[in-house]
Amino acid sequence: MSEQGDVKNAAPIIEMADATLTSLADPSRVIAEDVNWTVVPGDYWVIGGLHGVGKSDFIAAAGGILLPTRGTYRLFGREIEYGFERELVETRLRTGVVFDGGRLLNHLTLAENVALPMQYHLALSQDDLIARVSELLEAVDVLDVANAFPANVSRNRQQRVGLARAMALRPEVILLDAPLTGLDPADANSWIELLNRLAEGHPAMAGRPATLVATADDFRPWRGHARQFAALRQKRLRLLRHVSTDTEEHLMREMVGKDLD
Repeated sequence: MSEQGDVKNAAPIIEMADATLTSLADPSRVIAEDVNWTVVPGDYWVIGGLHGVGKSDFIAAAGGILLPTRGTYRLFGREIEYGFERELVETRLRTGVVFDGGRLLNHLTLAENVALPMQYHLALSQDDLIARVSELLEAVDVLDVANAFPANVSRNRQQRVGLARAMALRPEVILLDAPLTGLDPADANSWIELLNRLAEGHPAMAGRPATLVATADDFRPWRGHARQFAALRQKRLRLLRHVSTDTEEHLMREMVGKDLD
């Protein structure tokens, strides 16, 4: 069977059906209604939207951190409800989340931030833990500042460490909130090259291709890299069809909600 056929017939990783999503900071604020969205293995989604539309909340909802107030949400075929049962935790650990800015623990070094999930969930020797942390920091190009504290490195490096931490348990899907925001073109290209390697199968992930979902303020840097696009606007998730034949201008107009000429 072809790779395309395998993906087409693959069991969904994330499923939302008729879902209403609200803001994590203000549960009374609806960010999206009637969301019908499916992510399958091998997908590489970019969700675009203007500032303030709720892209961070959407990533939280995609990862099961913020559950719909209406409709259905499934993660790896399992309907998720609030709770911390061991079986539910194991399902959640198959997903890695990279928050906007990394959201690192400021009292820990960068290396200690990356080590934390492995200390909780893996029975590694100290030597193996150190080796794995070094592998991850090298993969995201921050090994040279492993012993620095978050406050002493740039936002870009903090977010890279957030990615290393998300990769620590080798999840099957990685969700990234605004990884390119505020970056110059060289850093943005470096990020996309890294994500492309993850999508193809990075050595630090045992060579297994990762399914990716990222949010963005601008579709243009992702053209030719991401495989699926959607726009979050007017409290709807608009799936963009046939993006391979669309122009960049078309994609941007879809994001901001302007009619095409």
